[in-house]
Amino acid sequence: MTDSQLIREIKDGNVELYSELMRRYQRKILAFIYHMLKSAKLELLAEDLCSETFYKAYRSLHSFREVDASFSTWLYTIARNTVLSELRKQKSAHMSLDDSGFEPVAALDAAPEQHVLRNERMAMVREAINNLPEKQRSALILREYDQLDYQEIANILGQTVSSVKSLLFRARASVKAQLEPYFGQSPLMEEFEGMNTR
Repeated sequence: MTDSQLIREIKDGNVELYSELMRRYQRKILAFIYHMLKSAKLELLAEDLCSETFYKAYRSLHSFREVDASFSTWLYTIARNTVLSELRKQKSAHMSLDDSGFEPVAALDAAPEQHVLRNERMAMVREAINNLPEKQRSALILREYDQLDYQEIANILGQTVSSVKSLLFRARASVKAQLEPYFGQSPLMEEFEGMNTR
């Protein structure tokens, strides 16, 4: 069943099908929430906020309209708003990115020290992303880690597509500027510059 079919069935009273929607999106939403909480050192709240997101989505499902956004975009928006609300409660204005599952993989014949160096470099990239303003950081996470398109990101962030492109341009330029003193024109910089520009 498609998301749309499931939602129609749930709205018609087959509420047990909501667990299928949760199964489809729980890992992605949990990872997104975890990313946002990491630098505020609130990542232990990720599972609770993920549950809260799905509860809010269930309570509001009757008002969901596919003509406005896809279910996944709507769900990411609820997740983001839930996290921002929690961060305000915690008086923490710093959102972040972590390595949640994004681990560089060394080639089988690579020396262990190369693997360690690469991990250190990727940690520096994540730290540079952590330093971005919240909207730039969220846009970059949604684009690079969650592979969402510009329109979906625009819907989640409440921005226009051109604003999203501008946020991503500024975010990438800022990360590049932060990393250049350390890496110059190394392969890592080339790889970073090759981030999704579509």
